[in-house]
Amino acid sequence: MAKNSITSLFNIQYPIIQGGMVWNSGYKLASAVSNAGGLGLIGAGSMYPEVLRTHIQKCKQATDKPFGVNVSLLYPDLEEIMNILVEEGVKIVFTSAGNPKIWTPFLKSNGITVVHVISSSKFALKAQDAGVDALVAEGFEAGGHNGREETTTFTLIPMVKEKIQLPLIAAGGIATGKGMLAAMVLGADGVQMGTRFIASTESSAHEAFKQKVIQVEEGDTMVTLKELAPVRLIKNEFYQGIEALYEAGASTEELRAYLSKGRSKKGMFEGDLIEGELEAGQVAGLIHRIEPVAQIIASILDEFEQAKRLNFDF
Repeated sequence: MAKNSITSLFNIQYPIIQGGMVWNSGYKLASAVSNAGGLGLIGAGSMYPEVLRTHIQKCKQATDKPFGVNVSLLYPDLEEIMNILVEEGVKIVFTSAGNPKIWTPFLKSNGITVVHVISSSKFALKAQDAGVDALVAEGFEAGGHNGREETTTFTLIPMVKEKIQLPLIAAGGIATGKGMLAAMVLGADGVQMGTRFIASTESSAHEAFKQKVIQVEEGDTMVTLKELAPVRLIKNEFYQGIEALYEAGASTEELRAYLSKGRSKKGMFEGDLIEGELEAGQVAGLIHRIEPVAQIIASILDEFEQAKRLNFDF
């Protein structure tokens, strides 16, 4: 595969980025993706600051390839997190949520490449103005926390590409080589995959959650909690409890109270498929096996190259 703006920016072999997901992406997954030629990301959202430091240090021992850290700008210990990133020599940071203008200058002044995740052209322009080096445009199909605009990847990528001058990474609904090719035809320079890497042997997700992901079929995920922070979940008893609260006319405070019991850790890390929060994208319906990261990336690349060689007769 030829070098492009994304592989050159990160100094990686393939324009495949692993999403930095809470409870799913520790150093084992990030280093495996980087060793396989992509860009692995440690998900800081589920880590206390010193836990994150440990994962960064272990990742540096597990790979000599570039890797990064995903940080939500709504993180409560954000200043401590940012200082750890600098102290540990992290070179690539993906930020999400919040205002990129606040921390992008600090990160870039410390020699860090900054990428921001957006869900609309409006926020893409704001992130570009903030001085980020690249963007992830994430469609509504994506798992976990989502944009309020409800714009799908197929629509979002060309709309964002039309308005920005930065390298663009597509996310949401991408788990295969064909999906990767489609995103790049629409204008993306690379792809970010989250749910695909949950179902990997190196993911830190609980085995029961991995099995649940590969059992998902069309219609088994839904976006909810738009009043707080929209999130796409696999439907289970916890999700049904949210729906029951809506039917009962629950207030925002009541919804927040229902969530404040470590639900995401319980579901994704501890494997409670009944009471836990299970975040996954619609594309889980295309994922049928748990495989090593190297095998996942090899199959994506093989399908990508085969799809490029097809002769279509329209």
